[in-house]
Amino acid sequence: MSHIPTIDISAFRKGSKEEKQAIASEVDTICQTTGFLVITGHGVPEDILEAAWFNAWAFFDLPMEQKLRSQSSEPGCPRGYFPLEMEALAKNQGADTPPDLKEMFSIGQHRKPGHLPPGSDRDFFFGANIWPAEPDQLQQAWLAYYTAMERLGADLMTLFAAALHLPEAYFTPHHTTTISALRASNYPATDKALQPGQQRAGAHSDYGSLTILKSDIAVGGLEVLMPTGEWAMAPRIPDSFIINIGDMMARWTNDRWVSTLHRVVSPAADEGGLSKRRQSLAFFYQPDWDAEIKCISTCLSAGEQPKFSMVQSGPYLMQRFGVSIDQPGHTPGLR
Repeated sequence: MSHIPTIDISAFRKGSKEEKQAIASEVDTICQTTGFLVITGHGVPEDILEAAWFNAWAFFDLPMEQKLRSQSSEPGCPRGYFPLEMEALAKNQGADTPPDLKEMFSIGQHRKPGHLPPGSDRDFFFGANIWPAEPDQLQQAWLAYYTAMERLGADLMTLFAAALHLPEAYFTPHHTTTISALRASNYPATDKALQPGQQRAGAHSDYGSLTILKSDIAVGGLEVLMPTGEWAMAPRIPDSFIINIGDMMARWTNDRWVSTLHRVVSPAADEGGLSKRRQSLAFFYQPDWDAEIKCISTCLSAGEQPKFSMVQSGPYLMQRFGVSIDQPGHTPGLR
């Protein structure tokens, strides 16, 4: 496979048994090769998409002094505002690169589970979100988008279960009160020369079950490492999402499905030497804090042993997040 395919999932959501099986089979093939696909027919209302997108854009337009008021004072907190060059995603792959040329705003789960993890684990995943005073509609828009993404994530996990020849509700008990996160990334226009090895977002894989990305169709830059070893530019298709599986799904499937490296490169500068501004909304659909991620039986051949030991979703995610974020008082990987 040398490209990222597009699938209309409306037939899986509303189609016949045969149509569902055909789409599930295609998804299985894709996840064994690249783990990336573009979906249309997702059913997310346009007004919810636009409100979340344009409120994020307006937030990043604010003066830096105002944006910094939404930065957490707690070391290692995954919520709030992250200024430019605060994250180096390639560090999760062991690469010592300069920080990424982006700024971010992130929220986490706003519903509390019946059983909370202890101490710092609870604060990491279920602490209060940090809402800016402006734009005044951002909180309402983002909570609506978060809820829509949880529903879409659950639909996609149903599709994934069918692709793995499992009961469609197989993953449901692992995603009841998820530790999912919604993050907007802003890649400002700049005429600044990149440092050696620097990207808008360094090469990395995602950590959880799957990622639902609303990408900027006006400005490209997202590249995916293909099985050929070449980088392919992700397509920009209106009214679509880019979906990729994460490391937890690769562990669940014993590497039958691949969690693929991807990055965001800076597009060619215009005649004035200025690269174009780019934005994305990424929803990281993560299993519940206490979900146990271990090899699925249908992904093991006779006599084959699991490649990975069981991990618990929450501690695994905390460790991975900590490696890439540089915050004062924060020891990477130990938060």
